[in-house]
Amino acid sequence: MAAYEEQEYNKPFQISVWAKMLPFFRPYKKYFAITMGLNILLAGVDILVPLFQSYAIDHFIVPDTLEGIWIFTLVYVGMIAAQTVSVYWSVHAATTIEMCIGKDLKWAQFEHLQTLSFSYYNTTPVGYIHARVMSDTLRIASMIAWGLVDMFWALLYVISVFIIMFVLNAKLALILVLVAPCIALLTAFFQNRMLHWNRKVRRINSQITSAYNEGITGVKTSKSMVIEKENEKAFFSRTMEMQQAAGRSAKLNAVYIPTVLFFGSAAAAYVLYRGGYMVQEEVIQLGTLSVFISYAVIIFEPIQQLARLLAELISCQANIERVMDLLEQEPNVTDREDVIRRYGDQFEPKKENWERIRGDIVFEDVSFMYPDGKEYVLEHFNLHIPAGMNVAIVGETGAGKSTLVNLAGRFFEPTAGRILIDGVDYRERSQLWLHSQIGYVLQNPHLFSGTVRENIRYGRLSATDEEVEAAAKSVSADAVVEKLPDGYDSDVGESGGRLSVGEKQLISFARAILADPAIFVLDEATSSIDTATEQLIQKATQSLLRGHTAFVIAHRLSTIRNADLILVVKDGKVIERGTHKELLGKEGYYRDLYYKQFEEESAMKVFEEN
Repeated sequence: MAAYEEQEYNKPFQISVWAKMLPFFRPYKKYFAITMGLNILLAGVDILVPLFQSYAIDHFIVPDTLEGIWIFTLVYVGMIAAQTVSVYWSVHAATTIEMCIGKDLKWAQFEHLQTLSFSYYNTTPVGYIHARVMSDTLRIASMIAWGLVDMFWALLYVISVFIIMFVLNAKLALILVLVAPCIALLTAFFQNRMLHWNRKVRRINSQITSAYNEGITGVKTSKSMVIEKENEKAFFSRTMEMQQAAGRSAKLNAVYIPTVLFFGSAAAAYVLYRGGYMVQEEVIQLGTLSVFISYAVIIFEPIQQLARLLAELISCQANIERVMDLLEQEPNVTDREDVIRRYGDQFEPKKENWERIRGDIVFEDVSFMYPDGKEYVLEHFNLHIPAGMNVAIVGETGAGKSTLVNLAGRFFEPTAGRILIDGVDYRERSQLWLHSQIGYVLQNPHLFSGTVRENIRYGRLSATDEEVEAAAKSVSADAVVEKLPDGYDSDVGESGGRLSVGEKQLISFARAILADPAIFVLDEATSSIDTATEQLIQKATQSLLRGHTAFVIAHRLSTIRNADLILVVKDGKVIERGTHKELLGKEGYYRDLYYKQFEEESAMKVFEEN
């Protein structure tokens, strides 16, 4: 399978990108203010500690006296106590910012994902969506809560320290000022290169997340096809690529750290050398020299931190771009504002205004091209499906059988023409109104984690236990339930993994029946059910679909001989239409397809009997 090509995110720092985060910042501006205020206090304490040491040397150690030591001690202890309290509240506020912004970003993305059209999920792997909602969100929240605050502290500290040093002694300060740009340039040089490899690591990590997701969800297919070794090789290749990229970053870091330490130590040594002579010549006091030594040892760390955080800030922009790309995705199918005002949306439906659907469907001069397509798959198509009609759609695999159903269900909209539901263009009413009246039974049905009873009740949450069991019995799903250890209260496992495909189809069919929709869609719903079960479900569907408009996407043509109308699809186009009898009489594509399949099924039965 071809790998999903993720967009590259390597733009230079842009305020406009970060400005998109402001709506997520505003609710917590109080915590930002607290954190910034406390960091000013913390920076002040960090700056004053060497000055206190200088005072102690010049007033207590050099003159060999303890006069005033108690006042000094009380002030010093008070300052440390204030620092301790400030650290506590600063960490508390920053943690609150991180958790709350992370939560809000996850909520915003999850809510927006509910509004996107099916086409988005058809083209975007689950692993990439998961990486945006989880990994990218976590990094953004961490950078905002801790990175920006640390940058503010480091910037304030460096500026304040340089000012104090120049006030104390400009010559010694100049030594450190000249070394600082070297440290900054070295940091920028190495950080830019490490940033390149870190970005690659994160990009590969998204691919690994996607591959891991596919490996777990597709484990049955992997085992049945005995491709574990190939999966292992592909996964191993990605992880090795990630290890190599991370290794390159680690090697750069291994060179960077001792290089910076060397320059920092050299600067401190020279300050000690020059300052020692100045003390001897009584140009400066010993306490002043101690201040310079303390600052010389410490000052380069916040400078490195500033450069590193700036690089991380630029890198984090890519995470913001990924998240915003998701939040800015526009659904292909949307309701007009006036329709939303009348019928509501996914999160606030106005069900009191929803008309009951009878199921009369008209395709009126419909032409359709997929959003990423280059040619029409339907052109000037007309069809009237009266309420209660059973329409079968047949054709070979990949012929485009689902296109008509997707259009009728408004998962896509016509490129030209219109579709009427009960005589009204369905764009005049909400998507949710229509979707709530469609019962789907898919070839590969999805069950949610939980019990059989809960999964059937998703069809109608207000249904009683008796109604749930009656729906199951009507489609022979009770036969599945009887085999389970806890009956209707048996857990189906993640995605229904504890049940066979056929059993899941019966459960999903019961769920659709419970919803009592006006329109049924059976997408090859009996293709994975054994012959005996198929006969039971066919008998049930004939009575249950009576009075409902139904689309049956069929693989076995023998199952749709009683359909009111059969549409034959080839290469994305409807080439024949009519009843089973009429189509056999035409001696066209349907007739050839039917007899070919009939011969294959007959040969299979003979093989099984022997």
